[in-house]
Amino acid sequence: MTSSAGTSLLRRTVETYWAAADARDWAAVEAALAEDVVYDLPQTRERIAGRAAFLRFNQEYPGDWRLRIVRIVAEGDQVVTWTHFTVGLEEMYGIAFFTGDAAGRITSQTDFWPESYEPPAGREHLVERY
Repeated sequence: MTSSAGTSLLRRTVETYWAAADARDWAAVEAALAEDVVYDLPQTRERIAGRAAFLRFNQEYPGDWRLRIVRIVAEGDQVVTWTHFTVGLEEMYGIAFFTGDAAGRITSQTDFWPESYEPPAGREHLVERY
């Protein structure tokens, strides 16, 4: 899927997927996923294979989490999202890389969860903190 129509299809699927996940609409999440979807979390070295396991993983995730898309970039069979998550009072950002099939279903998702940290001293004159 490399056409602009394919890009638009996968982008819409990913947008629908995130909205459905935030709403806990598991039927809509399931519809966005290929049967053999693979979910990778490199920081914890975990992989979840298959739609049923992926759905269960998300359904059982602890806490009352919410999310919103900050930015989305799509090209061909690739979509990247920058998302803002809250879990209770904790806020975090994540980067997710998606690939899709010809039908626009998600075939893989790889998430990166950077943790906040204080920058090293000595560069205050170069940066603006926000």
